[in-house]
Amino acid sequence: MTPRRRKRLDPQAFQLPTEQLASGVYADRFGALAAAVMRSSGSRAKRNVLLQVTAKQDGWLAGIDEAMAILRVGVTDWDAITVNALYEGDVLEAWDTVMTIEGDYAAFAHLETLYLGVLGHRTRVGTNVRRVVEAARPKSVFFLGSRDEHWLMQQGDGFAAMTAGAKQVSTQAQASLWSGKVMGTVPHTLIASFGGDTVAATRQIAKHLDEDTPLLALVDYDNTAVKTSVDVARALGDRLWGVRLDTSEHMVDASLLDQLGTFRPTGVNPQLVWNVRNALDNEGFGDVQIVVSGGIDADRVREFEEEGAPVDAYAVGAAAYRGTFDFSADVVLVDGKPQARAGRELTENDKLERVK
Repeated sequence: MTPRRRKRLDPQAFQLPTEQLASGVYADRFGALAAAVMRSSGSRAKRNVLLQVTAKQDGWLAGIDEAMAILRVGVTDWDAITVNALYEGDVLEAWDTVMTIEGDYAAFAHLETLYLGVLGHRTRVGTNVRRVVEAARPKSVFFLGSRDEHWLMQQGDGFAAMTAGAKQVSTQAQASLWSGKVMGTVPHTLIASFGGDTVAATRQIAKHLDEDTPLLALVDYDNTAVKTSVDVARALGDRLWGVRLDTSEHMVDASLLDQLGTFRPTGVNPQLVWNVRNALDNEGFGDVQIVVSGGIDADRVREFEEEGAPVDAYAVGAAAYRGTFDFSADVVLVDGKPQARAGRELTENDKLERVK
């Protein structure tokens, strides 16, 4: 039996600016001219090519459905080209082929800038989040990267994070492509607007949330995470789902002042998590979850896990955007014969599937 094909996102979900893409507004200048150059060159330019897109690093593929959408709206006659590609979330090894495009080069030359940029950005997010997810298993990872990148990136970044294994996001836009769960926390600025009263701010925001939306309280405003966690739990009772620890890396929480000397006390650390967990348990709030945030990446997650800290979930933000992830687009066949720049050649990948 032929294995069931995985589902790709509907290209219309990305709401792409069709006219601008087709006209080359977002293309590198010479790429935008390539079609006209080839058409005016007559037989001197060989137009039937196989273009191969390869990943330069190990990682977890993201953005491939968005790349497909770019091709669909940017190519005048989709049936005139043949596209084969991997799927969202596929594991990548360096120099794996992730997509091939075969046909008249003039039909899609102006789109190279776009799909390479999308693949690089989304795969960077997906790869970074996936590494946190793997370090945290079986605990949940939340994606809170909405304030760490341009707001227009939210939709695709949320989808990349979800594909990588993130369980919840913080904005509706991030959840829009996958009908994901949206979870946020009370911002420090709102607490300030309530005169620094975390309990009052949390109570008020609870009134504006649906009952099925988990309520996550931010508890570091006064640098007293233990006391504030207990205060919020007492005030909200069963309505409180969890508390988020986000102590600044330059601060030492008040609960740690009598425990200094054997560990690095700044920011959120395993001992602070234990202090909060023990205080909540002692007050009968054992069901309140503890979410750790603030500079969380795979290395920091491993530190917490190796020390057995009672963390229930990790929230990743800026770390999702660290580093780079590069893809290369190269013509490797012309009229069915090998033709590529030095250092490149056709690299078959039997995991590619035809994009209908």
